[in-house]
Amino acid sequence: MTTPLILADSPPAPDPRDGAPAAPADRFTLHGSPALERHLASTCARVGAAVGACIPPLKLEAILLGGGYGRGEGGVLQTPTGDQPYNDLEFYVLARGNVWMNEAQYGRALEALGAELAAEARLHVEFKLTSLAKLERGPVSMFSYDLVTGHRWVVGAEPLLASCAHHRDARRIPLAEATRLLLNRASGVLFAAERLRRAEFTPDDADFVGRNLAKLQLALGDALLTVAGQYHWSCQERHRRLRRLEPPGTAPGWWREVERGHAAGVAFKLFPCRTTLERDALQARLDALVTLSRQVWLWLEARRLDRPFPSVRDYVWSPGDKCPESEPFANRLRNLRGFGVRSLGDSRAARHPRERLFHSLSLLLWEPALLNDPWSRSRLQYELRSAATDFTGLVRAYKALWRRFN
Repeated sequence: MTTPLILADSPPAPDPRDGAPAAPADRFTLHGSPALERHLASTCARVGAAVGACIPPLKLEAILLGGGYGRGEGGVLQTPTGDQPYNDLEFYVLARGNVWMNEAQYGRALEALGAELAAEARLHVEFKLTSLAKLERGPVSMFSYDLVTGHRWVVGAEPLLASCAHHRDARRIPLAEATRLLLNRASGVLFAAERLRRAEFTPDDADFVGRNLAKLQLALGDALLTVAGQYHWSCQERHRRLRRLEPPGTAPGWWREVERGHAAGVAFKLFPCRTTLERDALQARLDALVTLSRQVWLWLEARRLDRPFPSVRDYVWSPGDKCPESEPFANRLRNLRGFGVRSLGDSRAARHPRERLFHSLSLLLWEPALLNDPWSRSRLQYELRSAATDFTGLVRAYKALWRRFN
């Protein structure tokens, strides 16, 4: 039986409507300059026109800007020439009909459009296709909660989301979403660790490392809030809640360290900067964060799966299903699409392929010394379906798998 997490002073439970957009509707950032705001508004107008020309009007339901800029908390990079955007622009395109068929028909065009607009926008532009029907009937996830509660309309209006109210209740976000969040943010730190090992380490590499460390710092605190049912669309509100979160009776020693790191993650999210730290300093920060994140990961997974994992080795070799919420038949289809017909003969064909990422990340990031053990290395090669033996090659195989199943 796990100890519940509560907020200090016993505040009332969050209202399911909590999270309705509260940031100024006409702003993308909290403190960005008028010039930056105009630039982002112009980019959204350009997106609306370009996507409207790509997808027929009778097919296109809506376009929403999600992410930090959609919630009014986008990052502002301060430079000698003025404020610049920093985060990705994440546009969600809702189109009528089957999502898979729409992806086949419009996916490449939207990908090309994103690359074209990135040069104008001065940052990465990403389009994600879905449908209103899928959102309405879909289960609550961290993605759906963030999108429905914090967004900016490019095409469409708020009444379209009237039947998506269930996505506004953060208490319905399952623990598997906290695990998935940490999987993705810790993967970024794994890719940063690989860059730190390269013979040549450029300023862009340093920026990549610093950015991904900050993202994981933010995610560790967000995971604790998700466990407590207190996640919120605003990163500022999340930190206020984290500071009030009452640790369990046997509070782990890393609890307050996560809180301090979360504050740094929020600061970086709102006011990002390109790091000037040297490789050795970044390596020291990465090593400390790897140690902390390993502890949080094992704690979270023990709560989610309701069994203890004293070490990474215990976690990786535990025979239990790491994705019990997934359906065996759907998993067989996922493995078939991802690995071919031969995968159906695998003893784990009925398990979600994301389990492979959980095990591989645990070995590569949190216990790389185990790779010197032939049995552990063989296990990792099995998980990644790779014959690579060196760290760089194994990380490359992991990245390919992560892009398909994250």
